[in-house]
Amino acid sequence: MMNRRGFARQVAVSAPLMAAMGAMAEGGQQAGSTAAAPPPGRGPMDGSPVGDMLPGQKWRVHDRGRTQPRKVRPGSPVPTPSAPSDATVLFGGKDLSAWRGRARGGVEGEPRWKVENGYMELVPGAGSLVTKESFGDVQLHLEWTTPAGADASRVGQFRGNSGVILMGRYEVQVLSSYNNPTYPDGSAGAIYGLYPPMVNPCLPEGEWNSYDLAFEAPRFDGEKLTKAAYVTLFFNGVLVHNRAELLGVTSREPIAAYSPHAPELPLVLQGHAGPARFRNIWIRRLRGYDG
Repeated sequence: MMNRRGFARQVAVSAPLMAAMGAMAEGGQQAGSTAAAPPPGRGPMDGSPVGDMLPGQKWRVHDRGRTQPRKVRPGSPVPTPSAPSDATVLFGGKDLSAWRGRARGGVEGEPRWKVENGYMELVPGAGSLVTKESFGDVQLHLEWTTPAGADASRVGQFRGNSGVILMGRYEVQVLSSYNNPTYPDGSAGAIYGLYPPMVNPCLPEGEWNSYDLAFEAPRFDGEKLTKAAYVTLFFNGVLVHNRAELLGVTSREPIAAYSPHAPELPLVLQGHAGPARFRNIWIRRLRGYDG
């Protein structure tokens, strides 16, 4: 197994083939569209290479032929709850005091995302954000948006791409997915490389989306996995994952796999292709019925 970048380098995929896949994808750009064409190799379905068959499914990881999630309109208003009294506020609109920055290669330092108007914004080249505290089983709320007016030539994985990475290993995708098709297990609300959201309730660029998530961390006995991780996700108040079982670290390709780790680890907001903004982020440790 290797990480996403290593696998992408190992698998050679021609730009013309990927462009053709993008053109055939459901919801792709129509003939005669006035939208700017993406550069070669950056079509709607481009991104990580296709991986292995997914257990119990008829699809491969990042399968370009997989059915696109059915679009639904979420109820209004989209949930924006304030933090409960036992929650840790990770971002309240003013500063990044709960976070460290992490550059490519894992070097940590001061966070370099922009904070203004009550939100924080991914800055190109500034790396990811990593919480100073570590967490295991949690309830997490956050809100995110892709700013309106994004470059029309940036499509698929190249528009609004970020991610909520639980324990720094298990990613729920953030992406502009209102009218921007990509491989389904890489769309907004997907458990990356494993499950697309059951439906697509993503709002248009410039409108705020919400994630309300429950995460059960995996358990290990030495090198042995004794309990898998599970994710439940409400996306704009719509259930899109119902205690979905994870196969392991989502950055591993051609398919996820577990590696033993500590029972609590930091949460990461991914510094990827952007643009993306976040606000109202809080998290609760889940301690069980008698905790």
